Amino acid sequence: MMPSNEDPLISLNLANNLKEIRSRLGNSPDIIIRKFELVTSHIEVAAVYLNGLNDKNIVDEFITHIMAFDTPNWGGPEVKSVSGIYQFMKDKALSIGEEKVLNDWKELFEALLSGNTIILVDGLAKAISGNTSGGEVRAVTEASTQVAIRGSKESFTESIGTNLSLVRRRIKNVNLWIETMKIGAVTQTDVAIMYINGIAKESTIQNLKQKLQGIRIDSILESGYIEQLIEENKYSPFPTLYNTERPDSVAGNLLEGRIAIFVDGTPFVLIAPTTFFMFFHAVEDYYQRYDISSLIRLLRFMCLAISLLGPGLFVAALNFHQEMIPTPLLINLASQRENVPFPTFIEILLLEVTFEIIREAGVRMPSPIGQTVSIIGGLVIGQAAVQAGIVTPAIVIAVSLTGISSLATPAFNMALSVRILRFVIMFIAAFMGLYGVCVFSFIMIAHMCSLSSLGVPYMSPMGPFIAQNQHDAFFRLPFQFMKTRPRLISQKKHNKRIR
Repeated sequence: MMPSNEDPLISLNLANNLKEIRSRLGNSPDIIIRKFELVTSHIEVAAVYLNGLNDKNIVDEFITHIMAFDTPNWGGPEVKSVSGIYQFMKDKALSIGEEKVLNDWKELFEALLSGNTIILVDGLAKAISGNTSGGEVRAVTEASTQVAIRGSKESFTESIGTNLSLVRRRIKNVNLWIETMKIGAVTQTDVAIMYINGIAKESTIQNLKQKLQGIRIDSILESGYIEQLIEENKYSPFPTLYNTERPDSVAGNLLEGRIAIFVDGTPFVLIAPTTFFMFFHAVEDYYQRYDISSLIRLLRFMCLAISLLGPGLFVAALNFHQEMIPTPLLINLASQRENVPFPTFIEILLLEVTFEIIREAGVRMPSPIGQTVSIIGGLVIGQAAVQAGIVTPAIVIAVSLTGISSLATPAFNMALSVRILRFVIMFIAAFMGLYGVCVFSFIMIAHMCSLSSLGVPYMSPMGPFIAQNQHDAFFRLPFQFMKTRPRLISQKKHNKRIR
């Protein structure tokens, strides 16, 4: 049974302590124990660490530095006693950085499993921990999911320490604060929140802390766990937290008053609070001229409308509202349907499902093969379906345009939500026509207006309408006009925008 936090180390005997460590870790082969005997005092000392969680060079330096004082000419009776050795290690020998004196088993195992090296002295009911964490980690590479033509090529890695430093390099400010905690009863995953003190709202920070501290779960293996556990409306199809693997994107959002959530073991960092328009802003928008960025943003919102409403409107027009289609086009579409055995809705549903299968297969397969399968598979199946008389060429064009438009959304999780809602709108259009599409659209917008992220309205600055924040919603104005931060996100006394 694990002792409480107030209990000291179980035994003053070094052998018993080492036996307890082996026992609790199941005699795992990655436990490395290096024993030493001090020449001057003949007292046994042991260094314990887990292989693979440490940088071996730092481990060797740490142990060598700890043992360096044990020389015959150091002299003095104070180092011939256990208390004298402990005091020397504590006051003079601990210069590696992030050393800590451990008083109980819980602290010892937390340090050991975090990659630290533990120093145990025979006859001493305490341990000394040195931060030697390291091991094999992925190098900083280019972002794979949020590619930008212009801007930084760095992306986050699976190391939380590396990720925090990547943001520190961009915001060299003493008010950039970091708070850490461990979440997950079994995994004890390191989680950190980062914000700029004085810009981020104190109420938002406290709200996020309460949500994180209230999480009760065995494991946190990715930031997606945190995202699902702290979101306010768990049954909404729309994501209310933004994730990114780009340090410059995190830095820009921090400067607006938002909070970043880092989780050890994943390159994806969460940003809160989040608004709907964030999912259609790319970090590259701020590196290009305002007119180019504004046009590209407008194109993204057009692609959103096409990918969400395109198939539904096509089905509604052909089934219920033929008078809206120009006569020559209507005759052409009717001639194409002469030998097709299925109604329009079934045609477009079959093709949409087929393309979703191809897209999912392309994602799960190795990259070179996956891209080939996605492109060639879509072309071959579409052409073969037309020649076989299963679907019409117009349906293939509509579905292809819809699929390509959905790829224009910068945030992948928002694109997934749009793909789900597209099928819902298709079903409604097949049974209720344009009237049903309009009613569902109004319901969807009303639902989005009811959402919030850490207390911030999801549709701001449009709902509620905030005139002073319209410079960075649908369009991006020149920097000289972007004088304020988002009013509902940053503190009022710091309304000057830095980015």
